[in-house]
Amino acid sequence: GYVDGLAREKAAIVRALTGIVASAAPAAKGSIKWGQPVFEADGAFAHIKAFKNHVNFGFWRGVDLDDPKGLLTGEGEKMRHVKIASAEDIDETAFADFVRQAVALNTTMGDPTKG
Repeated sequence: GYVDGLAREKAAIVRALTGIVASAAPAAKGSIKWGQPVFEADGAFAHIKAFKNHVNFGFWRGVDLDDPKGLLTGEGEKMRHVKIASAEDIDETAFADFVRQAVALNTTMGDPTKG
């Protein structure tokens, strides 16, 4: 239902990101939490949030992700995100790598929402 309420371009972005997560982390579970899609494997590792002018693809342990292209932004203590304004902004290879790294971090460090 989350995608159904979005403008066409935003819905396409959310669908593409969800597909990347499903491909890179097939055992991950997706649900709607905090009003947005959240993906979990040993705890929450990624989320998607649509805004008026972009979609955020965020990671709970974003500061710990290797990001050679400098795609992740944010100033918080742990979380980082990528702002995506159009489907052309989606870097499938980099985003899939972020997902795999985030899942691996949860496997070794546990649920990031628990401490």
